[in-house]
Formats: sequence, structure tokens, C-alpha cells
Amino acid sequence: MKQVKYIFLLLMVAFMPSQLCAQEAEGEKLNIPEVVLEHLGDSYEWHIASYKGKHLSIPLPVIIRSSNTGKWYFCSPHSLPQGFFFNEEAHGKIYEKMPDGTVKRPIDLSITRNVLQIWIVVAILIVVFLCCAQWYKKHDEKSEAPKGFIGAVEMLVMMINDDVIKESIGEKYYKPYAPFLLTVFFFILVTNLIGLVPVFPGGSNVTGNINITFFLALCTFLAINLFGNKEYWKDIFWPNVPIFLKAIPIMPAIELFGVFTKPFALMIRLFANMMAGHAVILSFTCVIFLGWSMGVGYGLGLNAFSIVMLLFMNCLELLVAFVQAYVFTMLSAVFIGLAHQEHHEE
Repeated sequence: MKQVKYIFLLLMVAFMPSQLCAQEAEGEKLNIPEVVLEHLGDSYEWHIASYKGKHLSIPLPVIIRSSNTGKWYFCSPHSLPQGFFFNEEAHGKIYEKMPDGTVKRPIDLSITRNVLQIWIVVAILIVVFLCCAQWYKKHDEKSEAPKGFIGAVEMLVMMINDDVIKESIGEKYYKPYAPFLLTVFFFILVTNLIGLVPVFPGGSNVTGNINITFFLALCTFLAINLFGNKEYWKDIFWPNVPIFLKAIPIMPAIELFGVFTKPFALMIRLFANMMAGHAVILSFTCVIFLGWSMGVGYGLGLNAFSIVMLLFMNCLELLVAFVQAYVFTMLSAVFIGLAHQEHHEE
């Protein structure tokens, strides 16, 4: 029964932001796509709750450079300099109105919600691994094995290092890439998990942002192609196929195209899975308020349906958070391993 109570409390906390959002739009028709896209997007403030038209949010620093005067401005989202405005047609990004009447996107280095979420994740990872390092400094690993949280972290590190990185890249080449791949795994895992927390300091859809997944895929792309050996490049430009396929060239073009499709697949896979999961959870939450607006009978029925589906989706997202971090790391390791092929006789 205690577990049931805890689950119910978690559900109430999960429903609270959307409930307050619905109260904010009281008297207006609920636009589910608009609500979902608003929560999935980035913003210049961290919205906590709304009640009777009053908003509780954390304003984040806005740092912009004027394209007209060249001046830098440091301000809050509630006090933009004259000439700057939020362009709703461009997902709420800051634009500047020029003297000739045109609008232009200024240089924007603002600390947005996604940026702050990344900093929080980095701080969590630094604390966790410094605590683990401190434990190993004080204990002899041969005489005493770590327990509890330190043991769980060691188990994850050894599993990813030994069963994924070493097996995929090879014992001869894996060590230089292990720090990068372990960092990627834990960054994606912690980001996915904290993104499931519906209130501050969680709830931001970082890995559901195409810019973040693009950067992670770009790092893998550079690791593959900057350090690939001559056998890797030989198989791209002069593969072991019949000569007419190389002379046209058909196979080199296909292989060169594959150099870019591999990181592209990494980027889209992580982005699409995480964005879809958040979108489904938010949609089922909005269904609760849609049902009550249609009447008590619809409200009770859709409430029960939405709660069951939300329980299922949140449990599924916990699994997906680990699976997506694991898959991204595994595929990155496989692609890096393919760039370190041993010479083989034809």
C-alpha cells in the first residue's frame, strides 16, 4: 500500500504543472498541440506554475548583441532593450527590429532553460564522480568492494567499459575512446532521467532538442573520421569489390555517403525517441482537462484512462532513458571500431 501511495503522490506532482497551465487558460478552448509544443520547446525563463493569471517562474539571463549598434545587452526576459521582441512565429526567439522596418536575429548567448538544465546535469555528474573518486582514494579496491550508490556507479561503468566499449572497438584501441564514450553515456542517461522530473530542476526536454543531439553526433563523427586508420579510408575510397564498381565509381560514393549517414542516424534516433516520449506524456496529461471540459462523465472516464496510460508511459520512459543512452554509446563504439580495422588479405 505504501508503494501505491507514493505512486499516487508522484502522479499528483506530475499533473500539477499542466493543471495550473489549464487554470491559466480558463475560459479558453484547450489547444493540446500548442501546450505540448510549448513544453517541449526552449525558453528564456523556467516556468514553475500559474494560478489565477499569476505566473511563478525563474527569469534567466538574456545576453544579446544588437545587429544595429553592435552593443551587448545583459538583461532579463521581462525587460528587453528597446527594439528587441519575442517572435512567436520563430518559437519565441528574440529578434531585433531594424531602422528600415525589417527584423533580424541578433547574436544570442542567453542562458536558456536547456542550457541551465545541461549545467545542472554537469554539476550532478561532477559531484557523483568526485564522490566515487574520493571513496577509491580512501579504500583499497582489492580488500573492500564498494557498496550502495558507489557500487551501482562502478557496476554501470564496468558494464559499459567492458561489455560495450572494449568489445565494440577492440582491446587494442578502446582506451583512448573510453573516457569520451563513458561521458556520453552518463550525460545522456542523467539528462533523460532528470527530464522526467516534472518540476524544477527537471522537466526540460534537452535530449529532445535537435541541437543537442546534433552536437553529440558531431563529436562521434569527429572521433570516427579524425582518428580512423588507413584501412578504414581504403575501404571507403577503394573497397574490396569488383573493379568496375570502383572505376565508375559506385561503391566509393556509397561508402562516402555512409560516413555522414552514421552520425545522422545517431542524431535522429536519440532526438525522435526522447521528443516522442515527452510529447505522449504531455498529451495524456492534457486529455484529463479536455475530458472535464466535456462533462463529468467524460472527465471521470478519461481521467481513469489517462492515469493508467501515464503510469505506463512514465515506467516506459524510465526504461527508454537507459536504453537510449546505451544504444547511442554502443553504436558510437561500433562506428569507432569500424574505423580501426585490421589489415586483411584479399
